[in-house]
Amino acid sequence: MAHFAKINALGIVENVIAADQDFIDLLPDKTSWVRATHEECDERHPEGVPCKKNCVGIGYSYDVQRDAFIPPKPFDSWTLDDNTCLWSAPSPCPTDGKTYNWDEPTLSWVEFDMPTGDKS
Repeated sequence: MAHFAKINALGIVENVIAADQDFIDLLPDKTSWVRATHEECDERHPEGVPCKKNCVGIGYSYDVQRDAFIPPKPFDSWTLDDNTCLWSAPSPCPTDGKTYNWDEPTLSWVEFDMPTGDKS
């Protein structure tokens, strides 16, 4: 049994199921389904690139030319890394051990203040 992603006309994943290839082959819209087993995420092409680039998710897009699943773009300013098919911020997130959130209006990382609870 494998995982298959149903791709709509816009190239967006709208469903993911576990099924045998024989079941997919019997579907009237079988060409809308792409094999996307979770195991394939760990398989590697000879050049070391993961198959399908990323694990599938509903709302992801499927790029036929890259044979890759691409997550939804999180912010307008982010760009797609052609090697990983993941989105990258215009600047790297600080690595000082603190938690940061991306702030799109300022195009910068802003430290996230964790709630400390009731101090009374």
